[in-house]
Amino acid sequence: MFAPSAGYDRAITIFSPDGRLYQVEYALETVRRGSLAVGIRSDKGVVLAVEERARKLQNGDSVVKMFQIDDHVGAVGAGYIPDARIQVDQARVMAQSNRLIYDEPVDVETIAKKIADLNQQYTQYAGVRPFGVSLIIAGVDENNGPVVYLTDPTGAYLGFDAIAIGAGSDQVNEYLEKNYSKDVTIDQALTLAIESIYLVSEDKHGTGHIKTSVIDAETKKMRRLTEQEIGKNAANAKTRSDKPPAKSA
Repeated sequence: MFAPSAGYDRAITIFSPDGRLYQVEYALETVRRGSLAVGIRSDKGVVLAVEERARKLQNGDSVVKMFQIDDHVGAVGAGYIPDARIQVDQARVMAQSNRLIYDEPVDVETIAKKIADLNQQYTQYAGVRPFGVSLIIAGVDENNGPVVYLTDPTGAYLGFDAIAIGAGSDQVNEYLEKNYSKDVTIDQALTLAIESIYLVSEDKHGTGHIKTSVIDAETKKMRRLTEQEIGKNAANAKTRSDKPPAKSA
């Protein structure tokens, strides 16, 4: 008995009889298995949050799943993070080129479209594989204000008020649909992002595994929050457990 893909997953440029590109679906599955990342829009700015589990001797100050693209634009990824670094490098070049050529900051949607175009190219050429990562790209535009976009391995990009990607994202997105409102403040958005991570995380009592950044609508500057600031907002999280982890026998 042959596998359902019947060999159609051996090359990225071959459609299966039912119109599927299996290599692209495998890339999407890589994203679904990644650690959770969240982006939330407020009228006062945007919030980015990601769950990062450090190894025992790893420097806790290092962040590998959250990126700054320009002063006013940041991104978080889920999936194969080395692929995210390549995409972010492309986005940074574009952002700096826009400043040099036009003497103004690049629009967030322009960056999202650039990354989506790059993703799409890697779904149609032989000898390559799709990027195994999705990015939540968020920032504050001069004209549009705070915005959040999602890119994925298919080459699609969409704008959202609040979105989660990675493991448990279906459950988190349902939670966001029920608890997000357009008049949310930055602090409320931070708390909601932390609640989203606690909702699906195995660790519901600490903040060491949570990294967050804020891009304020007034300053248009991305700022990574300290662990103390995260803890202050985590104290209000409804999905948090204050019980310490059980000690192994």
